[in-house]
Amino acid sequence: MKARVKRNSNRGFTLLELIIVISIMAILVSIAVPNFTTSIKQSREAVLRQNLFTLRKVINEYQLDKKKPLQSLDDLKPQYFRDIPKDPMTRQPDWGTDQCQDDEIESPDEQDQGGICDVHSSSNQIGTNGKPYSDRDAW
Repeated sequence: MKARVKRNSNRGFTLLELIIVISIMAILVSIAVPNFTTSIKQSREAVLRQNLFTLRKVINEYQLDKKKPLQSLDDLKPQYFRDIPKDPMTRQPDWGTDQCQDDEIESPDEQDQGGICDVHSSSNQIGTNGKPYSDRDAW
């Protein structure tokens, strides 16, 4: 008698095994995606804080150098910035500005000029601290 060679027909994965692996991968992805989006938002907030700190510092330097308040952020370009930093929330250099109060203007002949004394984000989104990015005191 000839010996029969038994062929193994179980060479692939079963449907149940594939479903289990895919469901485990789906669970891992559902855990990773929220952490990833949160970390991106936190990094943009860190860039926002740094940009606001830099802009406020340069505005103060401008006021000390020129002895008058800043009239436009574009006035900072040639001497203080190559380009105005972008707002990381809107991805545009469209910062919101706050005008100087009357008591902040140093020279009496500049009372009618006004000027920019502070900047904030122009985004209306809410940050991780629960306050809007456009709130100048929150950032």
